[in-house]
Amino acid sequence: MVFGEKKQVKTENPHKSIEINAEMHGSLAFKDPVDLKINGIFSGSLDVRGTLSIGVNADVQADINGDNVIVAGKVKGNIRVTKMLTCMPTAVVNGDIYTPKLNIVEGAIFQGACHMSVSEVSEWMNIKELASYLELDEAVIGELVNTGKIPVVREGETLKFERSQIDHWAVSGIVK
Repeated sequence: MVFGEKKQVKTENPHKSIEINAEMHGSLAFKDPVDLKINGIFSGSLDVRGTLSIGVNADVQADINGDNVIVAGKVKGNIRVTKMLTCMPTAVVNGDIYTPKLNIVEGAIFQGACHMSVSEVSEWMNIKELASYLELDEAVIGELVNTGKIPVVREGETLKFERSQIDHWAVSGIVK
C-alpha cells in the first residue's frame, strides 16, 4: 500500500459518565472530572468536578459545588460553580448561587441571592464546605482557626475561607 496502513484513532471522552435515575440520600464527591446526570430524587450534598446535569424530572435538595452545572429540574440548596451555571426553562432553583458566569433561560424560576465573582479562582467556603473540601472534621478546622494555623476571614460570627488561600496553605507544607 502506497500510503501505509490505515490506523483507527480512538477518541475517548476523558470524563466518566454517571446517570442517577433513582432516589438517593447522602454525599457524592468526585475528585476527577465526571459527567453526572441526576434524573431522580437526591438529597444531601454534591461536589462534582466536570459537568452536573439536573434533569427535568429531578428533585434535588442539596448544596452543590461544581465546575459546570446545568439545571432543568428542581433544586433546593445553595449552588457554587467555578465555571458556569445554566438554568433551563423548566428549572426551579431555591437557594443562593455563586458563579462567575450565569445563563438563566426565559421561563426558569430562581429564588435567592446571586453572587457573581470576576475571578474563577476566588471562591469562598464556610467551615462545613471547607471541612468537606479538605476531608477533615469541622472540629479539626475549628482548632486550626483557634490556633491561627489556617487562613480565615472573620465577618462577625461568620468564618470565611478563600479556596485559593486554602490551596496555597495546603501545598506550602504548613498542614500537620
